[in-house]
Amino acid sequence: MVLAYIPSPPQGVWHLGPLPIRAYALCILLGIAVAVWWTRRRWVARGGAADDVLDVAIWAVPFGIVGGRLYHVISDPELYFAPGREPIRALYIWDGGLGIWGAVALGALGAWIGCRRRGIRLADFADAMAPPLVLAQAIGRWGNYFNQELFGGPTTLPWGLEIDPAHRPPDTPDIAMYQPTFLYESLWDVGVALLLVWAERRFGLRRGRLFALYVAAYTAGRAWVEALRVDHANHVLGLRLNDWTSLVVFLGALVFLIRRRSSAQKPPDESAELRR
Repeated sequence: MVLAYIPSPPQGVWHLGPLPIRAYALCILLGIAVAVWWTRRRWVARGGAADDVLDVAIWAVPFGIVGGRLYHVISDPELYFAPGREPIRALYIWDGGLGIWGAVALGALGAWIGCRRRGIRLADFADAMAPPLVLAQAIGRWGNYFNQELFGGPTTLPWGLEIDPAHRPPDTPDIAMYQPTFLYESLWDVGVALLLVWAERRFGLRRGRLFALYVAAYTAGRAWVEALRVDHANHVLGLRLNDWTSLVVFLGALVFLIRRRSSAQKPPDESAELRR
């Protein structure tokens, strides 16, 4: 018997006349707004110009959204291009489906373009952006709650997530409670943000090392959350594709940290060092 649980959302879309307002989009936009605001504060504290952040975000955000959608569609093409499917739905980002590593990869390209135009070093900007970025991910995960997607297997835990019949897996149509993996990942992301703030103050991580720590810490959590999920995913050698991606990215971040482990002291004139 379940004594407590997380109820399914009463609705995920509101209409202002003919205009649909989707909770998924609102969560993504709120995460972006918080990330830009906090990155601006962190960048200015390092001696950077406040205008740098918005100018870089103008490039990084749209690149990140496109990259996130491309990763999702490429890694699960059968959801859109198999017989009987509607390819046009590959463009429906409001239905969910933004792969984080596609978003980070193309978002980094957009950030590089923005940083180059502003004459600032990408590694320094990435360090300023790392805690805000993972906090934005924590906020964005709540969009999965409103879409009733990306949950785990059936559970009797008191924090089980109620899923409406229309969104339940076809092999468990009569089970209402599932693991709230969106909540697990959101809480993990908040923990990573706190870890990054502490590690930066304690060890003075610079020159991309803080961003690499973000990557390593996030992927470590994503691995166990991914193992709980029951949504559709392609598998390679028994593991979900996202697990392999996380493993490769984790190892890359670890190698970067090891190679850059030299000095943990701040540059003597940090504001002068921000520009190339």
